[in-house]
Amino acid sequence: MGAGKSSVGRRLASLLGYEFADTDAEVERRTGVDIPYVFEREGEAGFRERERQALESLLARPATVLATGGGIVTQAPCRGVLSQHLPVVYLHATVDQQYERVRYGKQRPLLQETDPRAVLTALFEQRAPWYLEVADLIVHTDGQKVERVAHQIVDKLDDAYGQD
Repeated sequence: MGAGKSSVGRRLASLLGYEFADTDAEVERRTGVDIPYVFEREGEAGFRERERQALESLLARPATVLATGGGIVTQAPCRGVLSQHLPVVYLHATVDQQYERVRYGKQRPLLQETDPRAVLTALFEQRAPWYLEVADLIVHTDGQKVERVAHQIVDKLDDAYGQD
């Protein structure tokens, strides 16, 4: 959360000449409501199931950069699906950077608590091993502009896979 997945993903897709898709946007498109409403009506479990369905559908698209929600790795089936699709890029941001980027937003249901920094810390500690499990590339985003991060990914892709 707050690592730059959507912003960097859009820019990366543009640099590569690919389409861009986002699992959260796909869930919203399919349901006709925003993510906070899905959480309110169906809880996190309902949202995660919709997220899994969106992931599987979007991964079937060719030449697409896909941004996933940060919690997608909490589901073993999603980790398995992600691991089968190369490359998976983990945009790493520290909790302090995440907090600075998301603290004023109201669209993040998991942060609607009295201490969002504590929530971010707990989520980071829980999810980091799963991010590392599925990641083929890791890019640190703290203090970085979207353009720079996207170019770092292109460079790492070229180094690792010989892509342009």
